[in-house]
Amino acid sequence: MKKIVVFASGSGTNAENIIKHFASNEMVTVEAVFTNNPNAKVIDRAKNNGVPTEIFSKIELNESKVLQKINLIQPDLIVLAGFLLKFPENIIAAYPNKIINIHPALLPKYGGKGMYGMNVHRAIVDNKEVETGITIHYVNEDYDEGGIIFQKKVTVLGTDTAEVVAEKIHDLEQRYFPEVVEKLITENSK
Repeated sequence: MKKIVVFASGSGTNAENIIKHFASNEMVTVEAVFTNNPNAKVIDRAKNNGVPTEIFSKIELNESKVLQKINLIQPDLIVLAGFLLKFPENIIAAYPNKIINIHPALLPKYGGKGMYGMNVHRAIVDNKEVETGITIHYVNEDYDEGGIIFQKKVTVLGTDTAEVVAEKIHDLEQRYFPEVVEKLITENSK
């Protein structure tokens, strides 16, 4: 059985989508959802789908407490699905090329510290970009700079607001993120 751990900080729609995608899979399971936000909606989404949650502080993340909890699970893949804190080097070193993130833009554009959610979508609209998309990438020591695994583009119309762009990106995330996770975890088992 292949094991996934998901990290999320907010509403958890991507986390829930991944949980549901693997719910009937006999070869892959989402073992836990980790969050740094005790008020995150992802906690209820995980609970409603029978997945345990781990709530931790930024200090616990940057020290060894979160790594110790991850090591108890021994995941085959760690998936960052709307996780807003910088991932610590001790976890990256312990799980090389086993940590992935989804970013709501076509990296390397619109990446880096502070570039998440509506901040990205507003920048896309303000800069009159004609396309944007999603990037799924490996996590390294720097924000949004790990190797790119998958990108999917979508057109941005001149009349699109940041909210419209957000909807387009959400649709791409919901459609492609679970598929890419499944492909990665399946290929890594060969």
